[in-house]
Amino acid sequence: MSRAARMHVPLLPSSAANAVPDVDDGRRASVSGAVFNVSTSIIGAGIMSIPATLKVLGVAPAFVLVVAIAWLANVSVEFLLRFTSAGQSVTYAGVMRESFGPVGPVAVQLSVLVANLGCLIVYLIIIGDVLSGNKPGDGSIHMGVLQEWFGFYWWNSREFSLLFTAIFVLLPLVLLRRVESLKFSSAVSVLMALVFVGISSLLAIAALVKGKTQNPRWLPELDNKAAFFDLFTAIPVIVTAFTFHFNVHPISFELGKPSYMMSAVRVSLLLCAAIYFAIGIFGYLLFGDLIMPDILVNFNRTSDSGGGILGSILNDAVRLSYALHLMLVFPLLNFSLRSNLDEFFFSNKRHPPLVADSRRFIALTVALLVISYVAAIAFPNIWYFFQFVGSTSAVCLAFIFPGAIVLRSHQFPFL
Repeated sequence: MSRAARMHVPLLPSSAANAVPDVDDGRRASVSGAVFNVSTSIIGAGIMSIPATLKVLGVAPAFVLVVAIAWLANVSVEFLLRFTSAGQSVTYAGVMRESFGPVGPVAVQLSVLVANLGCLIVYLIIIGDVLSGNKPGDGSIHMGVLQEWFGFYWWNSREFSLLFTAIFVLLPLVLLRRVESLKFSSAVSVLMALVFVGISSLLAIAALVKGKTQNPRWLPELDNKAAFFDLFTAIPVIVTAFTFHFNVHPISFELGKPSYMMSAVRVSLLLCAAIYFAIGIFGYLLFGDLIMPDILVNFNRTSDSGGGILGSILNDAVRLSYALHLMLVFPLLNFSLRSNLDEFFFSNKRHPPLVADSRRFIALTVALLVISYVAAIAFPNIWYFFQFVGSTSAVCLAFIFPGAIVLRSHQFPFL
């Protein structure tokens, strides 16, 4: 073959065996559906710690940090999509393979495994806390809504309520094979997040009218060395709250054009940044310096946020709306985790695509759900573990890996 002929060899394989399967039969996902899916990927468990970051940082630095990290997330997604379009890969791990060889996809897949599996376990723990309560090590009892309504019975225990949720709510959602199929559940999930913000805002305004709120601090209080080091604990929480990069490629692939994906990402980042800051300021006004890292702990019958029967109803609505939100976020994270596990263990071309192999698809789906359930029951309080995972693997997925891809493309000697 001459040199001129070789220059016209197509970049993508033309054989049907190597081509990417058209899993959607010619149908493309919509930008609105992508906005809901990206927003659902962003708004997860991180939202409940945003008010605590305002308590640590102060209102002004927290607002600046939220805006800065949202902007950096937009830049890093643009990096990923740019180098995806320039190469042949359609996955995050594939882009890393093109830049770093066999080590690249292993690093991505391990990070996704740690981050997503940790998030799935934390989601189930929070759902269990909302439905059946929890007993912290200090001897106090945090009752769930089912126990407040009906008392303590075997059927509203943590084990049974989570098992019922896993089988009848989560399993039908995680068995869906296309991300676009989750757009309606994602839309409901975003709606539940807005309900969460709306009710919290209503409770905060009511408390403000009654004079029960504290004036928010605009700057952090650095009274001692411990307060200074607490400032650094807030940054990983906000970084984790904006980590959604593991779902960029599946959603973008179904959209078809990177420009559409960037539009969806920018709209989602603006929406989620507004939701984060709203829940942060209203939660801080509502509970002041008594706010917990998990804001749901503050919403219970002992809280004076609402007062009377109406207050109890609103407190229950806040917790249930957030639990429903996490139930609907769960399948999106599971989708990304399942895809990366399949690519890690079954990357050989002899295996058919995951969506075409029902036995492998169901086995991976059920295994991930069982592992998440068992871990949530065995370790009912892993909040600090979740913060650790988010500040390590999440920051790699969101910022370190995309930046390394850009540096690698310019042939820096140390990469």
